[in-house]
Amino acid sequence: MMAERGIDVDHSTVHRWAIKLLPALEKAFRRRKRAVGRSWRVDETYIKVKGQWKYLYRAVDKAGDTIDFLLCAHRDKAAAKRYFEKSIEWNGEPEVVTIDRSGANLAALGAINAGRETPIRIRQSKYLNNIIEQDHRAIKRRTRQMLGFKKFRCARILLGGIEVMHMIVKGQLNDGGVGQTPAQQFYSLAG
Repeated sequence: MMAERGIDVDHSTVHRWAIKLLPALEKAFRRRKRAVGRSWRVDETYIKVKGQWKYLYRAVDKAGDTIDFLLCAHRDKAAAKRYFEKSIEWNGEPEVVTIDRSGANLAALGAINAGRETPIRIRQSKYLNNIIEQDHRAIKRRTRQMLGFKKFRCARILLGGIEVMHMIVKGQLNDGGVGQTPAQQFYSLAG
């Protein structure tokens, strides 16, 4: 886009702009995000940062809408609990959460349920999580084209931007019923 306008911009400049502007874009999106369903499918996928595998926790509802995401350095009970607490804070309590056979997710949900009057129902089934497994592909497709992440902080910010754009394309931005294209929704969010 910049080259079409006769402006020569280096890729590192675009990277610095993204690191600076994506957190504000994600914050604006969260204020205008549509409500999600009460049946969640939760899973984690692997992302390579500085040559080491890190874990991107993600969840979608029954309709396939993205609920939330969190990049963590470890795959343990503390990371899973932090992800669930963040997701519940932003999206409300789910009625049922479907997970695979991950012991960390089960332990984190057990700890969250311990303090609740009405516990969240937990289902463990790898086949019911096919929706989230297929949704991982869109994120992996974007990250595969990149040269890799060199810093954890940058990876977290850039993955947040990728997730926001993925949610806009899926129609999760509340645009007031205007029926805008994803590009128009992005511009309304950035403006």
